[in-house]
Amino acid sequence: MSSPSISLNNLKGDKNDLSHESSLQFGDDVDAPPSGGVVSAKYMGTMADRRDMSALGKEQVLRRNFRFISILGFGSTLIATWEVILTLLSFGLMDGGTGGLIWGFIGITSGFTLVFASIAEMASMAPTAGGQYHWVSEFAPPAGQKFLSYITGWLCAMGWQCALVAIAFLAGTIIQGLIILNNESYAYEAWHGTMLVIGITTFAILFNTFLAKKLPFVEGVILIIHVLGLFLIIIPLWVLSPIASAKDVFFTFNNGGGWNNAGTATLIGLSTTITSMIGYDCAVHMSEEIQDAGRTLPKAMMSAVGVNAILGLTMLLTLCFTLGDAESILASPTGYPFIQVFFNATKSLQATNAMVSILVITLTASAISEVATASRQLWSFARDGGLPFSSFLAHVTPGWNIPLHAVIVSLVITTLLSLINIGSEAALNAIITLALSSLMSSYMISITCVLIKRVRGEVLPPRRWSLGRYGMLINILALCFLAPMFVFVFFPLATPVDLTTMNWACVIYGGVIIIATVYYAFVGRFTYVPPVALVKREI
Repeated sequence: MSSPSISLNNLKGDKNDLSHESSLQFGDDVDAPPSGGVVSAKYMGTMADRRDMSALGKEQVLRRNFRFISILGFGSTLIATWEVILTLLSFGLMDGGTGGLIWGFIGITSGFTLVFASIAEMASMAPTAGGQYHWVSEFAPPAGQKFLSYITGWLCAMGWQCALVAIAFLAGTIIQGLIILNNESYAYEAWHGTMLVIGITTFAILFNTFLAKKLPFVEGVILIIHVLGLFLIIIPLWVLSPIASAKDVFFTFNNGGGWNNAGTATLIGLSTTITSMIGYDCAVHMSEEIQDAGRTLPKAMMSAVGVNAILGLTMLLTLCFTLGDAESILASPTGYPFIQVFFNATKSLQATNAMVSILVITLTASAISEVATASRQLWSFARDGGLPFSSFLAHVTPGWNIPLHAVIVSLVITTLLSLINIGSEAALNAIITLALSSLMSSYMISITCVLIKRVRGEVLPPRRWSLGRYGMLINILALCFLAPMFVFVFFPLATPVDLTTMNWACVIYGGVIIIATVYYAFVGRFTYVPPVALVKREI
């Protein structure tokens, strides 16, 4: 299917802007009837939102109640950069050491800034909950539009479902670690962690159903906790811990995984910093719930990248300078070295409990946001007929204006995936890898598609947040960054590799691609309606 025609009046090369009418609120035209949706007038968004939905061929069925601060909070707290750095500290310390963590974080942040700048521009072109699979459908070469878009939709759906499991897993097993610290007689059982994961996810699901209207307000509050919580943790560490020398911190590299050299180990250990900075497309999947999405979304997304980069580096430097003996904290019976770091610094169970509780709160809040993102991605793809039982998943509950069925299915998927933890200690690494690889795949495919259009000199849709003349360069650099990172995230953490230490994510990833392809061949190609078929841009 060929790409839709674009109005040349709205676009001049890479520089374009919509008219001043885009800044008008719906209330300025309150007598106009809703454009076919089932949302009350005050939730229809701006005139620009209505124009975007019309151009994309979609109906407004979700409430547009997110604004800049609330969606900034949504992105910042969902990614939870400094919290993830704490929780996955052992991966980076084992492969890379303090030097690998710090320099790796700087490199990863720089690379992902280019990636999300590319994503932000596409989000301004087509602010839709579909995100990557929509952009691939609209921007890919005609011969591969439908299939590439379909596979990208599956990758996004898989990536965000796994991300939800991972964040709930972290929050749940941190609670287990805290129990171990406080009660030496506690017998660790993997199924205890699984039950905590299910409990946290259930809470997040209930919040996303009964308190959905309050989500934007809560995101603003959690953003405050996200920022203040950092200082409530780092101040005691700087004051109470012995401080390492700058030379030891910045130039100590570790090869605890037994790789050929420290350089390879550092690249494999980047999974910690990659996990802490990936996923800002989460805000994209809330596009149809953001006021003036074409302008607000890219600004909020890039602001969230900046905020979390600063907070993450601050926490990472604090940890590396106050760590103490890396070998001893890696052997912590809690399973989480950062808990041992807190206790070693404060010498107090009460203080450690309070500091760790901040993480549990923010990670649980992240799970709430993860549910929203994962369910919207699932709902959007089902809306276009891309999944089994699409009519069920695409249902939006009248009056609630949320994809309730997709939210509930997210709970079921999380519950099933969390059961892996009972039989395998490597479950967390596999689930995280699956989330990382799936999302990075979707980024690479969508950025490649828009890059091809740029190389061919084809007209891109109008947008109010543009990379301008640097668009092609930024797209190329983003792909150059993503390609090697995609390969290294599949590596196991240590050698020698056996059945228990193998990173099985590569097998699951390949299996899902095969299943999606087979389903497409026999069912999907008949039921899936590629978004480009509905696009109605001005001629």
